Amino acid sequence: MPRSKNFSIKKARVKVITGTERKESVSSNDLEMDARAKRAVKAAVDKAQFCKKPVAKYDVKNKKAYIEFADGKRKYVE
Repeated sequence: MPRSKNFSIKKARVKVITGTERKESVSSNDLEMDARAKRAVKAAVDKAQFCKKPVAKYDVKNKKAYIEFADGKRKYVE
């Protein structure tokens, strides 16, 4: 299992937590907040799709961002 990684961004240190470390390092309140944020994003994307608005997404396989239109067409962002 991958371990956490530390990064420095400007003068701030950022620790990226992966896998099983998440439950050990993150409080239950933070886990709940993360779950609520995910549901809020999903609701916003679902609403945009229902209203036939384009939605920004990320293609993990191609490692590129794209915009998906109501008709299913994709336009990759450069």
